[in-house]
Amino acid sequence: MTHEELDLFSDARTERRQPVRKPRKRKRRTVLWVSMVVVLGVIAAGGYYGLRQIMDIGSYDDYSGNGETQVVVEVKAGQSTGDIAATLADAQVVASSRAFVAAAESDARVRAVQPGYYVMKTKSSGKAAVTQIVAEGAKVGNLQITAGTQLHDIKNGNKVTPGIVAELAQASCAKLNGKSTCVKPAQLWDAMKKADLAKLGVPDWAVSYAKKAQPERRLEGLVMPGVYDVRPGATADELWKQLVGESATEMQAAGMPTIAKPTGFTPYQVLTMASLIEREAIEKDFGKVSRVTYNRLAQRMQLQYDSTVNYVLDRPTIRTNGSDRDKAGAYNTYQNTGLPPTPISAPSPAAFKAAAEPTPGPWLYFVRCQTDGTSCFAETDAQHQQNVNDAQARGAY
Repeated sequence: MTHEELDLFSDARTERRQPVRKPRKRKRRTVLWVSMVVVLGVIAAGGYYGLRQIMDIGSYDDYSGNGETQVVVEVKAGQSTGDIAATLADAQVVASSRAFVAAAESDARVRAVQPGYYVMKTKSSGKAAVTQIVAEGAKVGNLQITAGTQLHDIKNGNKVTPGIVAELAQASCAKLNGKSTCVKPAQLWDAMKKADLAKLGVPDWAVSYAKKAQPERRLEGLVMPGVYDVRPGATADELWKQLVGESATEMQAAGMPTIAKPTGFTPYQVLTMASLIEREAIEKDFGKVSRVTYNRLAQRMQLQYDSTVNYVLDRPTIRTNGSDRDKAGAYNTYQNTGLPPTPISAPSPAAFKAAAEPTPGPWLYFVRCQTDGTSCFAETDAQHQQNVNDAQARGAY
């Protein structure tokens, strides 16, 4: 092979190797460096933004005045100051969350703000919003229902103890821009009588029984005692739906309807018994009063509970007289055997527990025999009459 031939092959190999890789490597390195610079830039920008948020560096939007239009804003359970600030910004109370947070740093009272509804003003400065939310009377819509309360008011001479309907009507009240948000008791009664009970939130196990009740008693016992925050400005239907729905959840937490299964009674009957227990005794005697109820029902004895007679008379539950007991009616347990057709009050979780788990014992009678409300229990009528005499001598009955 000649040198020329060797050179020819050499040139051919050289031509095949012409695509040079080194410049490509340099190009890849350049792209990599540019990418790294971009990423670092993004991180730096994000870090700077985060630092601004933490250290409050820079400006933020804020209104300058004390506000314009009154609105109701809800603070929910578990919300931090930042969460409250975001809520106020969404409601256009403040121009930005940071305006409220910055103003709140100098007022420790903000950290004590409780869940509920507050009357605030739109377009308020952060400082003005802080002043508004911690002001006395800013919180509205608070409803407190004590155990044993019934739907109707209770009258004792010139004294009137508000029932659930009256208390709910009062809780609905607030002044917004000079106008009242109050829902009248008559509107609540009307809404209750006409409402679809299932849509209102009445538990499935109670709906069929409540439908059979007198219209003004269909929600009796289905509102649990407790503290509620109701929204001023809500309609009568909305107020009932919230109250009944939240109560249904509380009843479930108390074990309903499961706790009724071992008793031999329906969940609604256990609810009714719990309401009687609540009105007839103090908590330490709940279990024994429950046992008396079970024992009398088992023997088909009349319950003879003054609380049921007084329930339809809207009077206190301590005593009745002969004329009261002679009045015919579904709630007169001196004339009728069995339970009344509906509950007669708002029972507490302790009353539910007692209704489902009565204290073992043979008692058939009881009477309040101490001035603190303690009851004395008896197996026979003779023993009971002696307890009654003793109670009257003490001024307890």
